[in-house]
Order: sequence, then C-alpha cells, then structure tokens
Amino acid sequence: MKMRMEKDSLGEQEIPADAYYGIQTHRALKNFPISGIRPMPRYVEATVHIKKAAASVNRDLRLLDETISSAIIRAADDVLGGQLREWFLVDVYQAGAGTSHNMNINEVLANRALEILGKLKGDYRTVHPNDHVNMSQSTNDVCPTGIRIGALMEARLLAAALGRLGKTMADKAREFDPIVKSGRTHLMDAVPVRLGQEFGGYAVNLRKHRESLERALEQLKELGIGGTATGTGLNAHPEYRQRMVAQLSRQLDMEFRMAEDYFEAMQSLRPMVELSGTVRNCAQDLSRMANDIRLLGSGPKTGLAEIQLPAVQPGSSIMPGKVNPSMAEMLNMVCYQVLGYDASILFAAQAGQLELNVMMPLVAYNLLHGMSILTNAIDAFSDRCIAGLRANPERCQYYAENSTSIVTVLNPHIGYAAAAEIAKEYLASGRPIRELVLEKKLLTREQADMVFDLRGMTEPGIHK
Repeated sequence: MKMRMEKDSLGEQEIPADAYYGIQTHRALKNFPISGIRPMPRYVEATVHIKKAAASVNRDLRLLDETISSAIIRAADDVLGGQLREWFLVDVYQAGAGTSHNMNINEVLANRALEILGKLKGDYRTVHPNDHVNMSQSTNDVCPTGIRIGALMEARLLAAALGRLGKTMADKAREFDPIVKSGRTHLMDAVPVRLGQEFGGYAVNLRKHRESLERALEQLKELGIGGTATGTGLNAHPEYRQRMVAQLSRQLDMEFRMAEDYFEAMQSLRPMVELSGTVRNCAQDLSRMANDIRLLGSGPKTGLAEIQLPAVQPGSSIMPGKVNPSMAEMLNMVCYQVLGYDASILFAAQAGQLELNVMMPLVAYNLLHGMSILTNAIDAFSDRCIAGLRANPERCQYYAENSTSIVTVLNPHIGYAAAAEIAKEYLASGRPIRELVLEKKLLTREQADMVFDLRGMTEPGIHK
C-alpha cells in the first residue's frame, strides 16, 4: 500500500496515500476502536452544509481566496450528492465535543478540494483542513449547530411518517365505525365502544404528537454558529454570524435565526433535550398502540381475535401455521430503544461544564438515530400491519352482547345496586342480562329494546 506522511502538533504519521482523511482522523481511528458505529448520515450532511456555507461567507468577506472557496464548495456538493461517504469513519464514541468528527469532515473536504485543484492529497499548503475548511469555526460551535440542523432534517421525515400512520389509522376508523365491540378497562369488561372509535383515538393521538414535534423543532432553528470556541466569536468576522445564518437558510430552505445569546447556545443542549423528550413521548404512545394491536389480534382461537393482522412471515420454527404480530413487536422494540436514547441524552446534556458540553457526539448519534429508526418503524408498521388489518365483526358483536358491563346502562333506570345484583346473577347463571331484566319485570319489552341498543350505548346520552 502506498503511503503519505502527514504532520500535526503531536508529530508525524503515515496515512494511506489514497485516503481522503488525514492525520487527525487517522489518530481517532487508532484511539477509538469502540463500537464500529459511524456518524449518522444526517449529521455528516449537516456538518458539510456548515463547511459549505462558511466557505461561501468567508469568500464574500474576502477572507478566503475564490479558488480555494470554490474547491471547498464543490467538494461539499460532492459529499451532499452522495460521494465519499465511506471516508467518514470516526466512531460515535470519541473524544469529547466532537473534535474528531469535525476534523474528519475538514480533512475529507480539504483532500477532495485538493484533488479538484489537481493537487496531491495531503498537500495542505494549498487547501488546509484547519486554516481554510475550518476558517472562522470551532468544533464547539460547529457540532451543536450540526446537531440542530441534522435533527431538523431527520425530524421532517419523522413528522411525515406520523402523518402517514395517522391517515392510515383514520381510514381504519371510518372502515370500522359500524362495528360495536366490548370496551375494556383494567383489561376487564367495560361498556361497549365501536372499533372505529378506538382507531379514531389513535389517529387523533398521532396528529397531536406530530404537532408537538413541530413545536419542538422551532427551538432548533436558533443557531449559535459564529460563537467559535467559547461564545465570544473570536477569530470570526463581525458579520460572520449573521451571514452564516442567512446562507444556511438559503442552502437548506429553512428559516434559521441567530442565537439570542451565543454563550447559552454553546453551554446548553436544552433544544435537543426538548426534542428528545417529544420523540420519547411519541414513542411511548406508539408502543401502547402496538400493544393494543397485539392484544386485539391475539388468538386466533384462544385470544380476543377482534381483528386479524396481516401475515408477514411464519411465526414459529416448530408450530405449523402460527402467525405472530411481528410488525407490532418490531415497533415495540424500536420504541424501547428510543426511550433508552432519551435517558442517555438527558444525562449527557446535564454533564456539560461551563462553556461547553463535551458529550455532544453521544447526543448527536442518539437523537438522530432514534428519530431515524422510529421513522422507519412507523412506516413499516403502517404499511405492513395497520393498512392490512381486518375486523372480525362477529367476534366483536359476541363480546359486546356478553359483556358484564352492559348492565351499566341500567343505572338510570333501576339504580347502581340493583344493576350490580343483575350482573352477579348473570355471571352465576350465564343467562342473558336482557332476559333477567324482563323476568324480574324491571323494564318492559319496549323499554328493554331501547335500553339495550348496543350501537346507542357508544354515544353520549341516557337510554330510555
């Protein structure tokens, strides 16, 4: 293998001659062989967008030569177009704050820019990772800005997935609206509901989570880029902050704004914690829905079996014909992972000291990966489970008619105590509640017809 020699403040290292990374990435690869997990693609893209914007702004401020700026911008566009992704190699678990990540981006862009200019990789006299690609920047303002931008990009996809699942749930709510079934509270018989009402509740819940997500994203649009190392803006042009926000807004078609206070923007990961909490809250409700689907579809002979889930794969290696609620189980597992990510984000955000939070690499990965897998899980659950659900109207009707709790409708007519006695007798004898009421002459037959209208029990009102 051909090698090239690179030098930094710690000494010299041999680098593979064809590598787009440089000596600082090389050191990180040696120092952090921890998980084999590479940075999230959205985090790479967000950071590259910052480098592209900085090259443009520094050129306009006459701090960066036009030739160098153009080469860096073209290199950034190559990465944003999908090239060179294999060279972003630094492990998620790395040195604090994300210096290794930032330098990995700087070095890849510098070496690609050198290649564009007809120079050899590693010949940093022309384009330097620190002096040119990282001009007017620090890891300490690049990484929190990158997390914000990456989270906005990822959250847009999550919001869209929630919208798709919500629509699918709403479609099922309309389809299942005529079907009356037994409600259940404490997993015990409760008054009747319609299957469509249950699914309508899911649809509204998903809409509200999407709205909460969109509110949380507003906090991420405030950028601290230009704070450089500690928030003072040292080594950045006085116009750099404003110009960077404007340039990033154009590049990403988002309405960013300057940080109200650059020290706060670098000290605190508050917006990331807020977003993570919103995603966590969504995950706990999605997990609850997945559990409901598993329960309603349990059986087919010894469970509730009020709905039938589409068969997506054989459910057992030993029991022939068995079909499991695989998509709902998958969604549960993803939601549990998101809950764990949120806990680690909370601890990492708390662990900042003074002008910087060194735990940003962990926050970046957990936040973006959590949203990414949740988006994918929602779409798979929607397409391969909810869209293909079928109701079992006969089973639903049977449970509705035989629910002990339909005696609740008798409360306004005979009182709670008398209705409880009817319920006990029903359980002991197994005779229909309507029959017991007529036998005891508690209601006339016409009254009973009105009172025991199962569909009517699913709407507000007193049955007379």
